[in-house]
Amino acid sequence: MTTLVVGASGATGRLVVKQLLAAGEAVRVIVRSTDALDESTRHHPNVRVLQASLLDLTHAQLVEQLRDCTAVVSCLGHNLTFKGLFGHPRRLVTQAVMALCHAIEALAPPKPVKFILMNTSGNQNKQAGESISLKESCVIGLLRYLLPPHVDNEQAAAFLQNTIGLHSPIIQWVAVRPDDLIDEPSVTAYDTHPSPIRSAIFDAGKTSRINVAYFMSQLVLDDGLSDIWQGQMPVIYNA
Repeated sequence: MTTLVVGASGATGRLVVKQLLAAGEAVRVIVRSTDALDESTRHHPNVRVLQASLLDLTHAQLVEQLRDCTAVVSCLGHNLTFKGLFGHPRRLVTQAVMALCHAIEALAPPKPVKFILMNTSGNQNKQAGESISLKESCVIGLLRYLLPPHVDNEQAAAFLQNTIGLHSPIIQWVAVRPDDLIDEPSVTAYDTHPSPIRSAIFDAGKTSRINVAYFMSQLVLDDGLSDIWQGQMPVIYNA
């Protein structure tokens, strides 16, 4: 199997690549700079690297990158700098998800392609009936106004929910929502839930990036697991 990973140079994306390679998966990555990749990844025989800005690629180029891929993992996000938070493209994740999904649809693969999106526990899944307190709702509203990346995460997931939907014969998606991200050296026990079990704003749990990477890679590798979560937005916490 071959998986395209975008956002592969990020803190979680590079861990996803390592997990897939450890499982014997062939991996394609699109990165703006190959210097941002680990040397072991750059020179791995099962890795094919395209150095480019994803949003600068044409539809035809994206189609070629996705040809023969059975899964796509998006760990794209905004850098925690002033330019990254407030500069362009403000809808990096949403535009990338839309472009990748349109390219998959153009290929019309005989078997649905898995699309695994890294999202955030702060994104409320209203279609699942999730509700939050008035106080938390006020804070989220403020984040929408002050931090463009939050809206980007919301819109990316909304595109999968509303445009791709639950019964697409071409794309089977899962939006993984980690809580407060931390770094840990190895995979540990973790829990997954259909919806948050604590407030993402006032009582956030901890989620290690390596646990997120492991869960996302397992969604790629394990059809039974991906069938369980298909069309859902699971929240992941360290146990």
